[in-house]
Amino acid sequence: MARYINSELAPFTAQAFHNGEFVEVTESSLKGKWAVLFFYPADFTFVCPTELGDLADNYDEFQKRDVEVYSVSTDTHFTHKAWHDSSETINKIQYPMIADPTGKLTRSLNVMIEEEGIADRATFVIDPEGIIRVVEITDGGIGRDASELLRKIKAAQYIAAHPGEVCPAKWKEGEETLAPSLDLVGKI
Repeated sequence: MARYINSELAPFTAQAFHNGEFVEVTESSLKGKWAVLFFYPADFTFVCPTELGDLADNYDEFQKRDVEVYSVSTDTHFTHKAWHDSSETINKIQYPMIADPTGKLTRSLNVMIEEEGIADRATFVIDPEGIIRVVEITDGGIGRDASELLRKIKAAQYIAAHPGEVCPAKWKEGEETLAPSLDLVGKI
């Protein structure tokens, strides 16, 4: 598997459905604020709408953290619009839904299931400079949790703002962090 952490997002151009319009999204669109690329297998399926609905329900929290969410599948932007128009769950979405029918973006991050032509269930958190800070890839049958993703983003933002500190397991915003040093070796 390729190494992603601390690497730069590769250039891409894609169409997206966003707020009733078709818009172009590029790697440059993601720069300047934190971003989440939230890959999922396909529109009109089963686990995917539960995840995208969870993101939609928590979208205000992402926005408060200066994070833009982008869902990505290998469907077309027309299919995204049709799903948005026909599903109560998907109709709640306010974030851009990127279409990757050629699979270029999906392949660039090595999350294409080639024999099916669909994306793995994968999440990439990208910092304002376009550097990948968090990667999560799960089996297709395992849905992700927006609140856990928010916790990871808060930790990534914290360590970006506080060099020399790290966030321990189960860390939540406001809790103590660690400053790695020789004094801590063997004491945790």
